[in-house]
Amino acid sequence: MISTLQPAIATETEKRPGRWLALSVLVLAVLLVAVDATVLGLATPYISEDLKPTGTQLLWIGDVYSFVIAGLLVSMGSLGDRIGRKKILLIGATAFGAISILNAYASTPELMILARALLGVAGATLMPATLALIRNIFHDPRERSLAVGIWGATASAGTAVGPVAGGFLLEHFWWGSVFLINLPVMAVLVLVGIKTLPESKNPNPGPWDLISVVLSLIGVIGVVYAVKEAATRGFELPSLAVGILGAAALYWFVRRQLTLPAPLLDMRLFRNRGFSAAVLADLLTIIGLSGLVFFLSQYLQLVQGRGPFEAGLAEIPAAVGAVAAGLIAGRVARRFSVRAVVAGGLAAVGLALAVLTTLNQSTGYPLLGAALLVVGVGAGFSFTVTADVILSSVPKEQAGAASAVSETAYELGAALGIAVLGSIVTGVYRGFAAPAGTPSGAHESLGGAVEAAASMPTQASQEMLTSAREAFVSGLSVASAVGATVLLATAVAAWFMLKNQELEDAG
Repeated sequence: MISTLQPAIATETEKRPGRWLALSVLVLAVLLVAVDATVLGLATPYISEDLKPTGTQLLWIGDVYSFVIAGLLVSMGSLGDRIGRKKILLIGATAFGAISILNAYASTPELMILARALLGVAGATLMPATLALIRNIFHDPRERSLAVGIWGATASAGTAVGPVAGGFLLEHFWWGSVFLINLPVMAVLVLVGIKTLPESKNPNPGPWDLISVVLSLIGVIGVVYAVKEAATRGFELPSLAVGILGAAALYWFVRRQLTLPAPLLDMRLFRNRGFSAAVLADLLTIIGLSGLVFFLSQYLQLVQGRGPFEAGLAEIPAAVGAVAAGLIAGRVARRFSVRAVVAGGLAAVGLALAVLTTLNQSTGYPLLGAALLVVGVGAGFSFTVTADVILSSVPKEQAGAASAVSETAYELGAALGIAVLGSIVTGVYRGFAAPAGTPSGAHESLGGAVEAAASMPTQASQEMLTSAREAFVSGLSVASAVGATVLLATAVAAWFMLKNQELEDAG
């Protein structure tokens, strides 16, 4: 049996002599999406000063990109399965580059919001298509594990490159430059991708159900919006109504998929225990991590006084750890076991977050850098192996839809994490003791406190800032404890849910 299987695999791989060059094209797309998700945070103060958006408009500029991506991932993954993953990737990459120009030269808040939304539409085509193409380019399971590791490592590197590159550009050029860096990368991606990427799609896809597309969009955006609004403003009737509408749309979406002969998303995928466990592990891990990462940037800049570029450099150990772990994760999972690597990685992240509960205003960088390195290593092992499990659990024809489910878990996890952990940080922060005459805006956020200090007498502003920073660090410590608890609980759940799960082996 083995002797007949190995030549077949060799033949498949021989048909793809340019598969590693093709992978380099795919990781370019991943790198851009990851970078673009992080650079806007640094550019926001400059955009705010130039375009003069209202508070609500500024929130939409920051959020609409992730809203649209989250809402369209499943639909675009399924569309790629139907019309061709290479086709949708190249169309999406071209659109991403063109719309980046619109983002860079937006002259009004309304145009900026529209440009960010359109960029989200283009971005939603890229991530599921890249992972699905890896599933179809790399037939040898060991090679595929390495390819997935490189894919995940690039995404991790992008989240670190974003703040560093963005900080450098903002210190030397105008804010639009953070979007224009997309253009040369996208040009290379499209030109090389046309030559090197093979086309793949589901041979019997059935029609693309537009009602399901709309339900998915309304459902995911409604839930994510409600969660984010609850984090920033508490539970108010309008956001609660949007959340209920989103939940109802998702329920209707699931019911409809179960009755369609050719569903947008085959819900039977979730009957596979490995697939469901991997998706759930990703969701809970991102919940535990995202809020902390979001507030850590503020800690580095507003508490410890680092500039944007220096703060970006300070977070690099996490990316280094993720890259290193991602490249060997498949090999380690085969040497030991899937559940040992995933559960071990999650436990390492949980313990590193527990260490971060000891942070104070004067914490030295060696402790912080070491903790971030462990977070990166643990996340690199876990995310790489769960992505491999998700891909190998489904038929090649459904790789796009399965990849989209994985990416949607990331987006939902990020929204929930920032909302839940953000509420904790904000709740602890708002109660800080402030001297008389402190503007009310100082209690809304640490950034607001720094801004308010400029209009206060020197003595009072120093007292207020010291108290505000202590409260922020206290909130960050509590959020770290909650994140650590979530990660350690997820590690235990992964240990049991991934029992007997193995990666495919060529031999």
